[in-house]
Amino acid sequence: MEALKQDIRALSKQELRDFFTAAGDRAFRGDQVYQWLWQKGVHNFEGMSNLSKHTRALLEEKFCINHIAIDQQQRSTDGTIKNAIRLHDGKIVESVLIPTKTRTTACVSSQVGCSLDCTFCATARLKRMRNLNPDEIFDQVYTIDQQSRLYYQRPLSNIVFMGMGEPLMNYSNVLAAVDKITHKEGLGMSPKRITLSTSGIPKMIKKLAADEVKINLALSLHTARQEVREQIMPFAKSFPLQDIQEALQHWYDYTRSRVTLEYIVWKNINDQQKDINALIDFAQIVPTKVNLIQYNAIDDDRFEQADKSVIKAYTSQLEAAHITVTVRQSRGQDIDAACGQLANKNTAKIEG
Repeated sequence: MEALKQDIRALSKQELRDFFTAAGDRAFRGDQVYQWLWQKGVHNFEGMSNLSKHTRALLEEKFCINHIAIDQQQRSTDGTIKNAIRLHDGKIVESVLIPTKTRTTACVSSQVGCSLDCTFCATARLKRMRNLNPDEIFDQVYTIDQQSRLYYQRPLSNIVFMGMGEPLMNYSNVLAAVDKITHKEGLGMSPKRITLSTSGIPKMIKKLAADEVKINLALSLHTARQEVREQIMPFAKSFPLQDIQEALQHWYDYTRSRVTLEYIVWKNINDQQKDINALIDFAQIVPTKVNLIQYNAIDDDRFEQADKSVIKAYTSQLEAAHITVTVRQSRGQDIDAACGQLANKNTAKIEG
């Protein structure tokens, strides 16, 4: 039985150099291969055109490149593009290109399924099957950058870890991917154009700060009342808001970077004056900005978008408290690409 080949992208630059030295070649070949993999996003060894046929054959013999493939692409009437991405083991994740007049944003996934149980999110209905590897996260970004250049004639400008999965539950792989995305020998994007969204894992928020990762942080909050949060995000019983507040203070002390609070307002869940008061108190702990998000339905009668008057009340009272607030209109709803809708609805058709 033929042994499985190692994915060459699991090797560091130095390991590639060592491989070529051991093979009797010059170490700089490793530099060339590394550039092909992480700057040029090559899918196969044959495409490494500045290597000899002998070198390419050697790489083909020893390694593989487990590159992602777009299994299905959907385009929204508003220009949003959703990709159903097939991984090397046949599993599916989704990523989204979100265009505006001035920028294009990649919404990428970090897990197949999700580790958490937010009741309002379609992804949470999928069991977590595995974490994504750094190269699989990188590939999503590289692919969307190519789509941005093709369809919108400009490079990708922003990245948000707001797709499938809880990124802080795949910490090391997410940070390894960020390193490849931001490094000058990778895609060279600024870390300040990357936002990691978490549902709130206090220990990992503190670690993110201590590790001096220069990306932005967003918290998927949705209510600042612990009893309500436990109803809509049951895992919150293990991560109380008081612990999250302490972690955010830790984050700000280390980074001096304000936190974005993501907040969906639902009818009969968090649309009362006491909910607004609780959010204002929470938002004043450290410098924050609040994104009020339009709810995107997932066929669950428990959740209904709040009245516009409630959104206005939230907005006016947050502003009166000198808290920056924006109302974010969802995009890609007609192709289930909006926030909270990524659920691999095409998986059964593809894999069944």
